[in-house]
Amino acid sequence: MAFTTFRGMKPGSQLVFSAFVILVSFLVVFSMSVAAAVPVVGLTEMINSLSGADPSDPNTIVLLKYFQVVQSIGLFVLPPFILAWLFEGNVWRYLTLDQKVRTGNLLLGLLAVLVAGPWVGYLGELNQNMHLPEFLEGVESWMRSMEDSAADLIARFIAVETTWGLLFNLFMIAVIPAIGEELLFRGVIQKILIKMTRNIHWGIWISAFLFSTLHMQFFGFFPRLVLGALFGYLLVYSGSIWLPVLAHFMNNALGVLALHAEKTGSKTMESLNAYGDSLSTSAVLAIVSLAVTVALVYLLQKRGPEAKAIRSI
Repeated sequence: MAFTTFRGMKPGSQLVFSAFVILVSFLVVFSMSVAAAVPVVGLTEMINSLSGADPSDPNTIVLLKYFQVVQSIGLFVLPPFILAWLFEGNVWRYLTLDQKVRTGNLLLGLLAVLVAGPWVGYLGELNQNMHLPEFLEGVESWMRSMEDSAADLIARFIAVETTWGLLFNLFMIAVIPAIGEELLFRGVIQKILIKMTRNIHWGIWISAFLFSTLHMQFFGFFPRLVLGALFGYLLVYSGSIWLPVLAHFMNNALGVLALHAEKTGSKTMESLNAYGDSLSTSAVLAIVSLAVTVALVYLLQKRGPEAKAIRSI
């Protein structure tokens, strides 16, 4: 079979080929989604929605959510399955989907993500307050405008009043990204980068860098970088992609639920958010958060032989 030739590719070639597959997958899925949407909403309505002509129109929000799901599937969900099949043939083994997570490892991993909250939040505040050199003032203004537009769109996505609307938001913002982004960045790209660099830590952090960069949210780059690295260590030290997938889902789902409660006027959530904001400004708490998170990841590593945990890397 000609497809078996991909299994002998060197890591550098695999990385370049992966980028090609991701691009083709996105273009094909997006084109098919456009072709499917045109007969339903009309070409003019679709163009106006995609250009952001009237983001307050409920029909526009529905269409944007549709394309958000399509984009995630094309960019993140399909490519890792295609690449795993081409690179090894056994998709479940390559992506470590066949490995169960022990209960103790699951609890340690999820607790590590929760405990990392103050540290990640503190990094986020520093990131938000950073300024580029004066000669890049125009670039900074453009970057902040992009961030504001993305935040406004997320706020409109979150503004739902029904349980079904909330469940769809959880599916769109928590379920799909948790599965797709972890399979792609940790299951495929991180694996390739560890082989390229011959170093677990370099592979994890470079993959996390690419993960954060691809989100195109410049003033949230560093907290997302840290979370990406944390998810990477959860995979390496547990040996199963399911742990970072569940941790990623929990992180995103808590964010969706918090924003939803805030938008619907939950007094309890407002109080919790205010309390969380006061905690996130504490450098001391951030350092303690970092130290405890590192300790939890260290315990996760000690619970199983590293060689077995990274058998498929």
